[in-house]
Amino acid sequence: MSHVLTLIADRAATTLSSALIARVREAVRGGPADVLSPGEAADIPLPAPPDPAGLAAALDGAAVDAITTKARGRRKGLLVADMDSTIVTGETLDELAAFAGLKEQIAAITRRSMNGEIDFAEALRLRVSMLRGLALDALEQTWARTRPTPGARELVATMRAHNATTALVSGGFTFFTGRVATLLGFDVHRANVLLDDGARLTGAVGEPILDRDAKLATLRELAAARGLRMSATLAVGDGANDLAMILEAGLGVAYRAKPIVATQARARVDHASLRALLFAQGYRLGQIVNA
Repeated sequence: MSHVLTLIADRAATTLSSALIARVREAVRGGPADVLSPGEAADIPLPAPPDPAGLAAALDGAAVDAITTKARGRRKGLLVADMDSTIVTGETLDELAAFAGLKEQIAAITRRSMNGEIDFAEALRLRVSMLRGLALDALEQTWARTRPTPGARELVATMRAHNATTALVSGGFTFFTGRVATLLGFDVHRANVLLDDGARLTGAVGEPILDRDAKLATLRELAAARGLRMSATLAVGDGANDLAMILEAGLGVAYRAKPIVATQARARVDHASLRALLFAQGYRLGQIVNA
């Protein structure tokens, strides 16, 4: 069998039952299922990628994600992950804007940028300019509210335990990526730099802006540094700024992504936690490191 279809359930909403696995297996004409995590994840070997319509009909709206990968080379040696709304649950810039009373206005610009409706760098400069004069303690208060996405700790810890390089690459700010990287154990973090005068934000961001091209360049750079083919890389994100790296990575995943990303990515996770990225690589429950 040349391919594997991995089914992953949102454990908070449903259970991956043997009946559902059997129904999907019959619909895609797959081989015997291999349960990776009881009630949560299973592999179905396939001779070729499944017909999307038939697979969707078999799933019948269940809160279950389905990711198809090639059977060989499933485990990746490099993870490049977006931060906001991917590795952490919210948009840190939007949360920071709340302390200036501008959350809704700035969040509206963020949505347009993540949907690919406006240029990312232009949108970032505009949003940061609106925060001119904001006291620096707002950054610490925003960090105190920041929470990792379910499964993020396990994803990073498990891949590192199996000798993968893990990188957090964000169009956000180093103030947050540095702390998230330390908290979750990323090897590398890169982001934009917020400028301040020692007490307040100046309303400017360091140049050049880390955008979608820089994210793609980082993926290529880190793969080359490890001597990895692109097929041995994993990229995950949710917005238009992530699309280039998602499309180039060996396993590119749209995680609860904006439509422009979800419709183009070869793999998507709409329901499950970030543990889905481990199951898609063939990791079993007992191999997941609970950091």
